[in-house]
Amino acid sequence: MVGDVVPTLLCGVVTDLTEHKLHIRALAETNARLKEQIAERERIEDALRQSQKMEAVGQLTGGLAHDFNNLLTGITAGLELLQTRLSQGRLQGIERYVSVAQDATRRAASLTHRLLAFSRRQTLAPKATDLAELVDGMRELIQRTVGPEIAVRTTYPGEAALHVLVDPGQMENALLNLCINARDAMPQGGDILIEITDIAITAEQGRSLSLEPGAYVVLRVRDTGTGMPADVLSRAFDPFFTTKPIGVGTGLGLSMIYGFVQQSGGQVHIESELGQGTCVSLHLPAHESAPVVTAATAEQAELPRAAASESVLVVDDEPTVRMLVTEVLNDLGYKAVEAAEGATALALLHSDLPIDLLVTDVGLPGGLNGRLLADAARATRPNLKVLFITGYAEHSVLNAQTLPPGMHIQSKPFSMEALARRIREVIEEP
Repeated sequence: MVGDVVPTLLCGVVTDLTEHKLHIRALAETNARLKEQIAERERIEDALRQSQKMEAVGQLTGGLAHDFNNLLTGITAGLELLQTRLSQGRLQGIERYVSVAQDATRRAASLTHRLLAFSRRQTLAPKATDLAELVDGMRELIQRTVGPEIAVRTTYPGEAALHVLVDPGQMENALLNLCINARDAMPQGGDILIEITDIAITAEQGRSLSLEPGAYVVLRVRDTGTGMPADVLSRAFDPFFTTKPIGVGTGLGLSMIYGFVQQSGGQVHIESELGQGTCVSLHLPAHESAPVVTAATAEQAELPRAAASESVLVVDDEPTVRMLVTEVLNDLGYKAVEAAEGATALALLHSDLPIDLLVTDVGLPGGLNGRLLADAARATRPNLKVLFITGYAEHSVLNAQTLPPGMHIQSKPFSMEALARRIREVIEEP
């Protein structure tokens, strides 16, 4: 049909997008609200964490102030009464004032050691130690401490090598603290089990225990006491946190153990249930070297005196420490030379002055700390013996595990008697 128009057919789909757009808009608004809620939750969590930090700091400073005020009162009052009696010429009975001040000083030193242990900044003298021998050696002391109402038992594999690299004195202190805590949790008596095992930690186990994979020795102290509720268990390592009455315990025992074990490369875990007792586990890296056996020496009645013409260089930026140390050395027959900072000491060491021992603080002013001073001194005096005296150790400056032969550590505070004996030991060391 000429001229006829063929109709065109169009196919299509018509969709109403209004509802879809509304849905997308609703999702966007929901996402925005979720983001706001997440941001608000993070803000609240940050505020909570900061509040918890401030609460912990407040608890720490409050406990420190309380304990040190008591200790300082004993020291100052004892010294004031001693001074008064001396000015009056009344010498009878003044020894008790000295005793009070000395006792308060010892307790203050113990408190600072616990705080440094918690902060993992205490000066350690790690040695290869057989934990089984250490526990056996303390068995009688622990039993006397916890009393006859509590049975103390030990169990460990007889053939296994249970060697760890720790400071034996701090290890003994930690074990004794755990047993005292167990005793306090059993006022009606009970059982303490000290268990030692050797285990291999896999990567998966290490993640759950916060430990590197490897061989470990585990010391566990179990008791049959009252146990701890969840809220107490969560705060067990907090410094100065204690459930004991005021005046009974410092609340630093577990926090000290926590810091000491972590500083030794290990980890502490607590399992406890109310009414079911408590188990504290100390995981310590196994050490391959056998413990060094040293013969016990008899306690000397008098302080060891210097041999002929022995001289000691004392370096400390605290004038009181220098004065007291040099006084004691002079009384014992040493020729004591003193310096207030590293540069002056190094000049003396580079001179022809005979020096048998360098006694130096670690933290010295002027950019030349005690370790750098000792290393520089040995460049010209390779056989010089060194005794570091320090209140705490920074691992980057001083590490007892890497000290070369002839270098030793004496932790502050120390008695003059302990320092005198230590100096003699270092000088006489081959």
